[in-house]
Amino acid sequence: MIVVYGLKNCDSCRKARSWLTERDLVHRFHDLRADGLPPSRLEAWLAALGWETVLNRRGTTWRQLPEEVRSSVTGETAAGLLADHPALIKRPVFELSDGRVLIGFTGAQQTALAEAPPD
Repeated sequence: MIVVYGLKNCDSCRKARSWLTERDLVHRFHDLRADGLPPSRLEAWLAALGWETVLNRRGTTWRQLPEEVRSSVTGETAAGLLADHPALIKRPVFELSDGRVLIGFTGAQQTALAEAPPD
């Protein structure tokens, strides 16, 4: 099963969930705000993808952070910032049954999702 992590009001997450449903790909949605995010999940994403990939610098939440916070983010501080502000996580995040983690919803991610082994 594909687990989709995101926010229920996120357009990219809604598109991804619709796309998965249209293709009959079994998935479960996990809302980062409503359902929370276990620290172990975040640590796994950071290890697999790197904090620069996981951190969403294009959203409103990022722009609303004080400049001193934005300019001082490092590998050591990113996990705490992402845990405190789940909207800073680039979305959607997909966990595939084979252990791979994908982030975003571009053509490359769509191809990987379509080719993912079923459970």
